[in-house]
Amino acid sequence: MADLKELIQSADWKTEKHVPAIDAPEKAKKGIATKIVISVGKEIAHPNTTEHHIRWIEVYFLAAGEKFAIQLGKFDFTSHGEAAQGPNTSTIFTLPEVVVAFKTDKAGTILASSYCNIHGLWQSSKAIGVE
Repeated sequence: MADLKELIQSADWKTEKHVPAIDAPEKAKKGIATKIVISVGKEIAHPNTTEHHIRWIEVYFLAAGEKFAIQLGKFDFTSHGEAAQGPNTSTIFTLPEVVVAFKTDKAGTILASSYCNIHGLWQSSKAIGVE
């Protein structure tokens, strides 16, 4: 029987188009909202077609010393050129990029996962301090 953690892939987002890139400051200011941007295909564009696309991105924060991560958001991308006239006939495409703002008094790790309808689950993480 497969375990979900065995299916999650990871790599450097600069060389692999499926990995979520996390743009966040090195340090957050205690009690002040910090904006982070998560995108897939930042360095190498990911296709966005009816047949091949990023379906969703999830973002979590694991505060230092805590056992469980807190979900900051889940974002679905549902427009990939589909239309009643057939695949890739629409001019409407959602791009796999999100902005999340959150507050924390603790340092920790931002965790992001994404799902490609052909190539499965991908993840990345970035440590963030607090000042």
